[in-house]
Amino acid sequence: MEPYIRMVGITKKFPGVVANDSVNFEVYKGEIHALLGENGAGKTTLMRVLYGLYRPDAGKIYVNGNEVKIGSPTEALRLGIGMVHQHFSLIPYFTVAENVAIGLGSWRNGLEIEKIKAMIKDVSEDLGLYVNPDAYVHQLSVGERQRVEIIKMLVRGVNVLILDEPTSALTPQESQQLFNVLKRMKDGGRGVVLITHKMYEVMEVADRVTVLRRGRVVLNALKGEISEKALVEAMVGKEVILGSPEKRSVPQKGALSVEGLVVKGDRGEVAVNGISFVVRGGEIVGIAGVAGNGQRELVEAIFGMRKAVSGKITVDGVDITNKDIRDRVSAGLELIPEDRLGTAVIPKLSLFQNAILHERWWDPYSKMGVLSISKARDLAKRIINSFGVATPNEQVQAGSLSGGNIQKFVVGRSMARGARYLIAVNPTAGLDVAATDSVRKTLVEFRNSGGAVLLVSEDLDELLSLSDRLYVIYRGKLVKEFLPQFDRLAIGEAMMGGQQ
Repeated sequence: MEPYIRMVGITKKFPGVVANDSVNFEVYKGEIHALLGENGAGKTTLMRVLYGLYRPDAGKIYVNGNEVKIGSPTEALRLGIGMVHQHFSLIPYFTVAENVAIGLGSWRNGLEIEKIKAMIKDVSEDLGLYVNPDAYVHQLSVGERQRVEIIKMLVRGVNVLILDEPTSALTPQESQQLFNVLKRMKDGGRGVVLITHKMYEVMEVADRVTVLRRGRVVLNALKGEISEKALVEAMVGKEVILGSPEKRSVPQKGALSVEGLVVKGDRGEVAVNGISFVVRGGEIVGIAGVAGNGQRELVEAIFGMRKAVSGKITVDGVDITNKDIRDRVSAGLELIPEDRLGTAVIPKLSLFQNAILHERWWDPYSKMGVLSISKARDLAKRIINSFGVATPNEQVQAGSLSGGNIQKFVVGRSMARGARYLIAVNPTAGLDVAATDSVRKTLVEFRNSGGAVLLVSEDLDELLSLSDRLYVIYRGKLVKEFLPQFDRLAIGEAMMGGQQ
């Protein structure tokens, strides 16, 4: 059978980087094709070439047997190729139908909104993508917004749909609903390209797998012909031991304690509503929840980046509720923030300058207001060597590193400061398998050495594998505590407000 899409010898270069190096890739109608690879392997670049966001430097693309030039997403859609990105492009205060209408250009050609609603209904009933066309987007959950993005593509008649990390912020139930939709699309004769880092997703829904490494295809096989272990080895080029790190929960003296904490959000609403919990030395306590349920405000209040309305935060019995960040760091509290380039490091500064962002307050890095460059460089070198940060030296700008290496540096910096309490927010989001493994092992080693970790993550697999105890946050409240053995579906139900 002839593939619907055939990419032959695709090469795409950026200054100093060959993102795709003579890549061949095929998609058939009626199949789900998983595209795997580490960060920087070229997956997204290849799909952006197919969707018309990038133009290849070499190679050819065939659609339905005919050679084509795809110069824009509009041209890709005309050829039956659609793409749903990780970050949605919906207008929050427009309805579902209005957002779909904009995608169709319907307000220009006079297509009535009632006809749009009928089209949404047809697609919804056909694939189980149920969503209210009159609902405003800001009222929808993350999973429902994703359905709107998919509907936008399907009403335009796409034959192949590209999905980039589609389950990154979904509950287990929402992920399963998405998988059911993808299977219906496949059964209906459409092709799906699934970009994902989650192996269980590949093993559950994919028919074919292509692995990219350093811009080249290193494996292409039917799912039934390849093991999960072999897929991971193909991705990273070396053996990686799969499975959860060994848990050793031996709570010790000392604790990070939060009592009755109330915090307001950016618009003045109550974002954290009376939360209380304790994290002791020698344990990892997880916070699970769909994005936007108060996680960010909770973390910012604990670390002193946002004022608490009421409640109390203590470290080893010392009240730090109204203290500044310097006092919290001095008390042994450290943060691995979600936004690596916006909060964790200053991209334009060197690694050694970033190494002492907090240490600049204290000896030996600062004496009478004068920074010691040599001490800063020595610290950065220790972090780089101890945590395997891939960089030419400590003098390069932090922003020049890959996401995985920035995260290794940030984690290593917290360890080097002698932290006893660590808040880690989505610490492996967007990282490849090897970098994820490295960061998670560091957190476990920190816990096993007596450190306390508050792990706030949207990756439920990460929480289940690392946490000794787990709370679910929903609408600013901790609605349930879970102890091992964790019930995945019960946690997912609580994340959606079903076990209050």
